[in-house]
Amino acid sequence: MTFATTLFSSPVGSLTLVASDDGLVAVLWEDDDPARVRLSATRTQPDHGVLCQATVQLGDYFAGTRQQFDLPLDFRGTAFQQRVWAALLAIPFGEMRSYGAIAHAIGQPTASRAVGAANGRNPLSIIAPCHRVVGSNGALTGFAGGLAAKTWLIEHERRVMSYARP
Repeated sequence: MTFATTLFSSPVGSLTLVASDDGLVAVLWEDDDPARVRLSATRTQPDHGVLCQATVQLGDYFAGTRQQFDLPLDFRGTAFQQRVWAALLAIPFGEMRSYGAIAHAIGQPTASRAVGAANGRNPLSIIAPCHRVVGSNGALTGFAGGLAAKTWLIEHERRVMSYARP
Protein backbone atom coordinates (compact mmCIF):
# COMPACT_ATOMS: atom_id res chain seq x y z
CA MET A 1 0.00 0.00 0.00
CA THR A 2 1.18 3.50 -0.81
CA PHE A 3 0.36 6.23 1.69
CA ALA A 4 -0.31 9.87 0.83
CA THR A 5 1.76 12.51 2.62
CA THR A 6 1.99 16.24 3.04
CA LEU A 7 4.07 18.57 5.17
CA PHE A 8 2.48 20.79 7.79
CA SER A 9 4.41 23.70 9.28
CA SER A 10 3.56 24.09 12.96
CA PRO A 11 4.86 26.00 15.98
CA VAL A 12 6.53 22.76 17.12
CA GLY A 13 8.25 22.10 13.81
CA SER A 14 7.50 20.61 10.44
CA LEU A 15 5.15 17.63 10.69
CA THR A 16 4.65 14.99 8.02
CA LEU A 17 1.01 13.94 7.80
CA VAL A 18 0.37 10.46 6.42
CA ALA A 19 -2.97 9.07 5.25
CA SER A 20 -4.50 5.99 3.72
CA ASP A 21 -7.81 5.86 1.92
CA ASP A 22 -9.37 4.99 5.32
CA GLY A 23 -8.00 7.83 7.43
CA LEU A 24 -5.04 9.59 8.98
CA VAL A 25 -2.28 7.06 9.68
CA ALA A 26 0.50 9.14 11.20
CA VAL A 27 1.78 12.53 12.28
CA LEU A 28 5.57 12.32 12.07
CA TRP A 29 8.14 14.68 13.58
CA GLU A 30 11.14 16.11 11.72
CA ASP A 31 13.64 13.86 13.48
CA ASP A 32 11.29 10.93 14.02
CA ASP A 33 12.90 7.51 14.38
CA PRO A 34 11.78 5.58 11.27
CA ALA A 35 11.31 2.48 13.45
CA ARG A 36 8.70 4.25 15.64
CA VAL A 37 6.05 4.24 12.88
CA ARG A 38 6.81 1.84 10.07
CA LEU A 39 5.31 2.74 6.75
CA SER A 40 5.57 1.23 3.31
CA ALA A 41 5.85 3.46 0.27
CA THR A 42 4.65 7.05 0.46
CA ARG A 43 3.91 9.71 -2.12
CA THR A 44 3.40 13.43 -1.69
CA GLN A 45 -0.29 14.19 -2.21
CA PRO A 46 -1.32 17.40 -0.42
CA ASP A 47 -4.76 17.35 -2.09
CA HIS A 48 -5.71 14.01 -0.45
CA GLY A 49 -9.06 14.56 1.31
CA VAL A 50 -7.97 13.29 4.73
CA LEU A 51 -4.75 15.30 4.58
CA CYS A 52 -6.67 18.45 3.67
CA GLN A 53 -8.98 17.91 6.68
CA ALA A 54 -6.01 17.22 8.97
CA THR A 55 -4.19 20.35 7.79
CA VAL A 56 -7.21 22.55 8.49
CA GLN A 57 -7.90 20.98 11.88
CA LEU A 58 -4.26 21.12 13.01
CA GLY A 59 -4.17 24.77 11.93
CA ASP A 60 -7.25 25.42 14.06
CA TYR A 61 -5.71 23.56 17.01
CA PHE A 62 -2.52 25.63 16.87
CA ALA A 63 -4.60 28.83 16.47
CA GLY A 64 -6.42 27.91 19.69
CA THR A 65 -9.84 27.52 18.05
CA ARG A 66 -10.05 23.70 18.10
CA GLN A 67 -9.91 21.49 21.16
CA GLN A 68 -11.04 18.22 19.61
CA PHE A 69 -10.22 16.61 16.28
CA ASP A 70 -12.87 15.16 14.02
CA LEU A 71 -10.90 13.09 11.53
CA PRO A 72 -11.13 9.53 10.25
CA LEU A 73 -8.22 7.69 11.89
CA ASP A 74 -6.50 4.58 10.61
CA PHE A 75 -4.53 3.30 13.61
CA ARG A 76 -2.12 0.49 12.75
CA GLY A 77 -0.80 -1.47 15.69
CA THR A 78 -1.46 -4.37 18.02
CA ALA A 79 -4.80 -4.75 19.77
CA PHE A 80 -3.20 -3.58 23.03
CA GLN A 81 -1.65 -0.52 21.36
CA GLN A 82 -4.97 0.37 19.79
CA ARG A 83 -6.70 0.20 23.20
CA VAL A 84 -4.08 2.54 24.65
CA TRP A 85 -4.39 4.93 21.70
CA ALA A 86 -8.18 4.92 22.03
CA ALA A 87 -7.74 5.86 25.71
CA LEU A 88 -5.54 8.79 24.65
CA LEU A 89 -8.41 10.10 22.54
CA ALA A 90 -10.55 10.24 25.70
CA ILE A 91 -8.17 12.59 27.59
CA PRO A 92 -9.87 16.00 27.59
CA PHE A 93 -8.12 19.02 26.11
CA GLY A 94 -5.92 20.72 28.68
CA GLU A 95 -5.90 17.76 31.10
CA MET A 96 -3.24 15.17 31.82
CA ARG A 97 -3.25 11.52 32.81
CA SER A 98 -0.54 9.25 34.18
CA TYR A 99 0.51 6.00 32.54
CA GLY A 100 -1.10 4.24 35.50
CA ALA A 101 -4.39 6.04 34.93
CA ILE A 102 -4.36 4.93 31.29
CA ALA A 103 -3.60 1.35 32.40
CA HIS A 104 -6.62 1.49 34.73
CA ALA A 105 -8.79 3.01 31.99
CA ILE A 106 -8.11 0.07 29.68
CA GLY A 107 -8.71 -2.48 32.44
CA GLN A 108 -5.07 -3.49 32.95
CA PRO A 109 -4.01 -1.67 36.12
CA THR A 110 -0.59 -3.36 36.32
CA ALA A 111 0.37 -2.52 32.73
CA SER A 112 1.80 0.98 33.24
CA ARG A 113 5.10 0.13 31.53
CA ALA A 114 3.35 -1.50 28.58
CA VAL A 115 1.13 1.58 28.35
CA GLY A 116 4.30 3.70 28.25
CA ALA A 117 5.70 1.60 25.42
CA ALA A 118 2.43 1.82 23.45
CA ASN A 119 2.26 5.56 24.11
CA GLY A 120 5.78 5.88 22.67
CA ARG A 121 4.63 4.19 19.48
CA ASN A 122 1.52 6.34 19.09
CA PRO A 123 1.56 7.15 15.37
CA LEU A 124 -0.86 10.07 15.67
CA SER A 125 0.92 12.53 17.95
CA ILE A 126 -1.16 15.59 18.83
CA ILE A 127 -4.32 14.05 17.29
CA ALA A 128 -4.23 11.15 19.81
CA PRO A 129 -2.78 13.37 22.54
CA CYS A 130 0.10 11.36 23.98
CA HIS A 131 1.61 14.69 25.09
CA ARG A 132 -1.08 14.71 27.81
CA VAL A 133 0.41 11.59 29.45
CA VAL A 134 2.90 12.16 32.27
CA GLY A 135 4.69 10.16 34.93
CA SER A 136 2.89 9.25 38.16
CA ASN A 137 4.59 12.19 39.90
CA GLY A 138 3.51 14.60 37.14
CA ALA A 139 6.94 14.67 35.51
CA LEU A 140 7.14 15.07 31.76
CA THR A 141 8.54 11.91 30.24
CA GLY A 142 9.62 10.89 26.75
CA PHE A 143 7.89 12.22 23.67
CA ALA A 144 8.63 11.48 19.99
CA GLY A 145 8.74 15.21 19.20
CA GLY A 146 11.05 15.90 22.15
CA LEU A 147 10.31 17.30 25.59
CA ALA A 148 10.41 20.91 24.34
CA ALA A 149 7.54 20.14 21.95
CA LYS A 150 5.63 18.29 24.68
CA THR A 151 6.04 21.25 27.01
CA TRP A 152 4.92 23.65 24.27
CA LEU A 153 1.77 21.59 23.56
CA ILE A 154 0.83 21.37 27.25
CA GLU A 155 1.40 25.10 27.75
CA HIS A 156 -0.54 25.90 24.57
CA GLU A 157 -3.56 23.99 25.87
CA ARG A 158 -3.27 25.71 29.26
CA ARG A 159 -3.21 29.12 27.54
CA VAL A 160 -6.23 28.26 25.42
CA MET A 161 -8.11 26.99 28.50
CA SER A 162 -7.31 30.17 30.43
CA TYR A 163 -8.69 32.30 27.58
CA ALA A 164 -11.82 30.14 27.37
CA ARG A 165 -12.75 30.68 31.03
CA PRO A 166 -15.01 33.65 31.76
